[in-house]
Amino acid sequence: MTSPTPPPSPDETSPIAHVERKAIFLLMLVTALVLGFLLYVMYARGVFEKQQELILLADDSEGVIAGMDLTFSGFPIGRVRRIELNAEGKARIIVDVPQKDAPWLRTSSIFTMERGLVGETRIRAYTGMLTDPPLPDGAERTVLQGDTNAEIPRLVASARAILENIDTMTGDNSRLNTTLGNLQTISERLTGRYGVLTGMLGSEEDAKKIVALLDHTNTLLAKTDQRVFGRQGIMDSTQATMDGAKATMDDTRAAVAQLNGVLTDARTTLGKVDAVLAEAQAVGANTKAATADLGTLRAEVELSLRKVSQLVEEINRKWPFSRDAEIKLP
Repeated sequence: MTSPTPPPSPDETSPIAHVERKAIFLLMLVTALVLGFLLYVMYARGVFEKQQELILLADDSEGVIAGMDLTFSGFPIGRVRRIELNAEGKARIIVDVPQKDAPWLRTSSIFTMERGLVGETRIRAYTGMLTDPPLPDGAERTVLQGDTNAEIPRLVASARAILENIDTMTGDNSRLNTTLGNLQTISERLTGRYGVLTGMLGSEEDAKKIVALLDHTNTLLAKTDQRVFGRQGIMDSTQATMDGAKATMDDTRAAVAQLNGVLTDARTTLGKVDAVLAEAQAVGANTKAATADLGTLRAEVELSLRKVSQLVEEINRKWPFSRDAEIKLP
């Protein structure tokens, strides 16, 4: 007995409708997504922004690759577009800087390229004065390079020289050891009987002579002090002389005071004499004025009497009288 045959499935019997159209639509959608992603990445990378070109000159471009960032205060403000050689054999690093970041670069900006022991090379920009004129498009600037790997041989050579100098300084016949020996000798002398004097003079005998000389000097000073400041000494005699001179000066001052009194009295008397002379001069001046007035009056009286006498004579001449007219003058 045979089993019944199963019915055919729909996938085997009829094809999917519009398969080609759906495949084309799917390809177009994927292509649009890829193009959109590329456009977004290009936009995010600043491909469509307006760029300003900056050319950096370096002795070599080791470690520099296209796409490397130019940083300012730790922020990327530019990107290396390409690297080429100029006619002088120097590397020309062409950097694209967006216009929105260009104000951070000025004519006084400094560019450095640093290579470390670990990590990639970094190109950095430093601007001290943001008020300086902006950096023009296409400007060329020299890069200051600092290579740590290149400094290692020089550091090793310097360290070797320092070690050799230290070895020379610490040798048995070195000046440092000789100086330390001299210092030890001086310290031993300083701890001796006469201390610093022994260290300065070099031996205890010389220090002993200095001590004896100081004792003798102290004795002489004591004797001198007794002769000068002691009783019946120079200072005592000088003090007595000064006391006598002081008494003499007091007497002289009293005599001068009396003389000043006499001169004051004489000055008062002379003032009174001057007043009397002034009054006498005033009286003389008044007398002189009165005498002048009397002379004028006398002249006028004589003139009047002369006129009267002439008139009487004229009357007597015209009308003669038996008696003579007589006029007495005062």
